[in-house]
Amino acid sequence: MTQTSNPEGSAPPKSHGRKSISATLRPRELMTDTPRLAAAWQVQVITLLPQAFPGVLGESLTGKALTDGIWSLETIDLRQFGEGRHRNVDDTPAGGGAGMVLRPDVLGNALDAAAQSARGRWPVIYLSPRGAPMDQAMMRRLAASDGMTLLCGRFEGIDERILEEYDIQEISLGDFVMTGGEIAAMALIDATVRLLPGVLGNAASTEEESFSDGLLEHPQYTRPADWRGRAIPDVLLSGNHAKIAKWRRTRSEEITQEQRPDLWKVHKLKGKTTD
Repeated sequence: MTQTSNPEGSAPPKSHGRKSISATLRPRELMTDTPRLAAAWQVQVITLLPQAFPGVLGESLTGKALTDGIWSLETIDLRQFGEGRHRNVDDTPAGGGAGMVLRPDVLGNALDAAAQSARGRWPVIYLSPRGAPMDQAMMRRLAASDGMTLLCGRFEGIDERILEEYDIQEISLGDFVMTGGEIAAMALIDATVRLLPGVLGNAASTEEESFSDGLLEHPQYTRPADWRGRAIPDVLLSGNHAKIAKWRRTRSEEITQEQRPDLWKVHKLKGKTTD
């Protein structure tokens, strides 16, 4: 019997945005004449903690963009695909060891159901400490896609055969271990959504910030001009835009060289320094 994303007796997956989205094995165009959020950048999150979303993503600019339909969020409860009366999703590691591992049959059914709503350029991502580290270039690539499916692990991780069976990218928030992938998923979504057209409202904001040119951002100041004996640098109040741009570039290079020598090395290799 084919399993759908909403087995009988279970709660439907949560969706966020102006219209709801639910994974289905039936082509959506046969169900309705109006595609759901057709123009929106879409995110699916497969998780054992659907109640954790949207969390902070529902606030501020990302929350407004979610309400406005610039992007949409669907949470797919992994538990509904569990096996047996207790809907088990995990089992002990083969070969012994501590903890539990998420089962491939359970994960496979969830991924198959999620795939029914995917379209176009749509990466499937597993949040994992052994994955490629998140960076700004990655966020720009994801923002240029049509959406993404995020798989949040728990316990000791997932069965390796899932990674072999599906075209899954492993992505890491950093070189540390967390109790699950939900926080990393939120960080990835936030950093990507803010790059979507219409979210920030000012395209220049993404052009001058940290990592936009491989450098950390220059210092920022605002009123009052003097605070506790610390004054705004005179050049920023001069009105000379050429001098201001040069000062900001120089300070970005100095800060990057001091705080992120790894980034500075790459930047110098590209020959982009002002030396």
